[in-house]
Amino acid sequence: IKVGDEVIGNRTRVKVVKNKVAPPFRTAEFDIMFNEGISKSGDVLDLATKFEIVQKRGAFFSYGDIRIGQGRENAKDYLRANPALMAEIDGVIRQKALSGEIALPLEIGGGDDGGGGNSDEE
Repeated sequence: IKVGDEVIGNRTRVKVVKNKVAPPFRTAEFDIMFNEGISKSGDVLDLATKFEIVQKRGAFFSYGDIRIGQGRENAKDYLRANPALMAEIDGVIRQKALSGEIALPLEIGGGDDGGGGNSDEE
């Protein structure tokens, strides 16, 4: 992630292979910003766009009648500057996820994990 010629963060895709508290073989994609860590505003914007809570037309992001910004970084900056709006959008995402209105993705890798698929053996 760049602003001009300066690199300010990385867009990272990770795959969890082994985990004791959650299902393994899930992937996640998020921004790691050098000055703040994992970007919550980026995650909220990505989920809201994916579940059509925030509309993206061309490079413009909008939430209802509110134009959030032109370009992803400007929209993230706007959400960071307006925490009440970010909390409202986050609340809508959580409400829809908990009500089952939207299904959160569960990606399972197809690697050889020794699980096998044969149910012929008895």
